Amino acid sequence: MPPLLDRPLPTLDAWVAHFRDAPVPVLADSADILAALSINEDAVDAHTLAEALGDDPLLTARALAHVGRHHRRDTGIETLTAAIVLMGVPPFFRAFAELPTMEDRLADWPAAQQGLHRVLDRAHRAARFALGFAVQRVDRDAMVIREAALLHDLAEMLLWCHAPALALEIAARQQADPALRSEAAQCAVLGVALADVQTALMKAWSLPEVLLELADDRRAETGQVRNVLLAVRLARHTAQGWDNPALPDDVADIAQLLRLSPDATLALLHEIND
Repeated sequence: MPPLLDRPLPTLDAWVAHFRDAPVPVLADSADILAALSINEDAVDAHTLAEALGDDPLLTARALAHVGRHHRRDTGIETLTAAIVLMGVPPFFRAFAELPTMEDRLADWPAAQQGLHRVLDRAHRAARFALGFAVQRVDRDAMVIREAALLHDLAEMLLWCHAPALALEIAARQQADPALRSEAAQCAVLGVALADVQTALMKAWSLPEVLLELADDRRAETGQVRNVLLAVRLARHTAQGWDNPALPDDVADIAQLLRLSPDATLALLHEIND
């Protein structure tokens, strides 16, 4: 693993190249699951693996990037399950044996581990909301939409893994000034916005085109992108509870997306949350 960054890189291209080439650490739980399942890999199929590992956005991104590097771009692989099917279970185990873990990477940075876990918790909530919205909308791409929400803040996760001091500086600035927008804080500390890093990184990794489209908040006029965007927004606004002043606007926008009344929408949101 390359050393942790303690100062910003000079350009967007430099950030993208660093994240592109640095091994993506996975969660220790994922590494443990892989080790346990590999003992009897003949009894494991792609769906079992994906179900066991699918809540780890770092591993999911690593798997999709692996497919992007080693297979044709037109494979149509859009989910972790499809990536494992394409690779085959035994090759997947071989390619993903003894992975570096986030916990080892940040062993001397407990505050950064906590910061990353907050992002992961938000990603899990966003994925759950996105899937719930997609099911309500009877969207055939529900699992892809769920994965797009899970990966929406991938660049922020990678920043915590590879530049914890800088990630902590961004968090400290926002804590000192709650009105400071995330993008402004990122540009002040890093010289770039993480959304721009993420878009370029997903292209560099040859991730599926649909994931790039669903991650692009500027395409919010499409139902699927709004599905992802509103799920991410709701997860962010309810991270500390359901009394955020932005919540009524979220509920109104989600009600419009789902074609439900505000009361029915709020009931559905609590049902998904629980």
